Amino acid sequence: MNFVALKMLFGDRAKYMMLLAGLTFSTMLIVQQGSIFWGLMTWTQSGITNVNAPVWVTDLNINQVEEIKPLADTTVNMVRSVPGVEWAVPLYKGVQRARLRDGNYEQIALIGIDSSTLIGRPVTIIEGNIEELRSPEAVAVDQTGVERLGGPEKIKVGTTFEINDHRVRIVALVHAQKSFQNFPFVYTTYKRALEVTPPERRKLSYVLASPVDGVSPEELARRIHEQTGLGAFTEEQFGWKTVLWMLKNTGIGVNFGTTVLLGFIVGMAISGQTFYLFTIENLRQFGALKAIGASTGMLARMILLQSFTVGMIGYGMGVGLATMFGLIASGGALPFVETWPLLGGVGVALLMICSLSSAISIRKLAKLEPAVVFRG
Repeated sequence: MNFVALKMLFGDRAKYMMLLAGLTFSTMLIVQQGSIFWGLMTWTQSGITNVNAPVWVTDLNINQVEEIKPLADTTVNMVRSVPGVEWAVPLYKGVQRARLRDGNYEQIALIGIDSSTLIGRPVTIIEGNIEELRSPEAVAVDQTGVERLGGPEKIKVGTTFEINDHRVRIVALVHAQKSFQNFPFVYTTYKRALEVTPPERRKLSYVLASPVDGVSPEELARRIHEQTGLGAFTEEQFGWKTVLWMLKNTGIGVNFGTTVLLGFIVGMAISGQTFYLFTIENLRQFGALKAIGASTGMLARMILLQSFTVGMIGYGMGVGLATMFGLIASGGALPFVETWPLLGGVGVALLMICSLSSAISIRKLAKLEPAVVFRG
């Protein structure tokens, strides 16, 4: 019966191609939009992932990583005094104005890291030596900064520009995850960051900390909060806090969710209607099978086999097309991150589409009388 079911499916090429096109389009749309959505969410966390610190200490009422609420300079020593802290270092983070050699201005995300340990520095060095950040006027610029500040022919190791009328010199080019605001990341030491930024009573943005062996980041964050009264979050907690704030306070989640829902509805409508027409046109064949002893359950299994076969083919083609789109269109300018939970969720959604579509046809077959085969 399985062979007969597949022969019936592939024999009607017009409806088979219509089914395949609908399910492929639905899968591609959901995977593409889901990947772009999660890519945007990873960009919102770039201020956290680029620094790569186990525990972040900040104001208790902070909502997301870009919402800087400066701390007192004594906060670093307060955190260091908490039992279980292996190290704690200051971090400056803020948007500043850079003046290029041609006179143009560009906004940058300035990151000031501890000069003695360089904790928070980028992992991937494209060119130069990140250790030279300790030298006078030294900064490191990420790949977005190279593009936005003048291009590879102008921005290279040794190039100078100004930050708030303070001359700085590039000693390294680094790779960093793009930010949601799309500002270039410029790294320097914490002390130099304080020097080149406008005067303020408080400039300490965050305190980064790490637990000693045997203490988890979650446990250390709890201890810091209880002893200091400050907000303390693990890297993962702070990342999700930022994502949830973005979903709650922007229309990103609603926009992408609507598109994904439309993809599901389109796939459901096309496959459901096509499967129903397929069943109607093959009523005589199904009636003949029922007349020679095929049960309704057997016919239902045939329909499900047909549905899941074209569904799995459409799933593979849809994921392949979405992945190809991501590879071609992204190039770093478009956030596109495919994850296994997304692909698994799309697979489950497609099974639901196929199951619901099959149910429409199965209901028709359940009422089918074998005598239909003898009617003209």
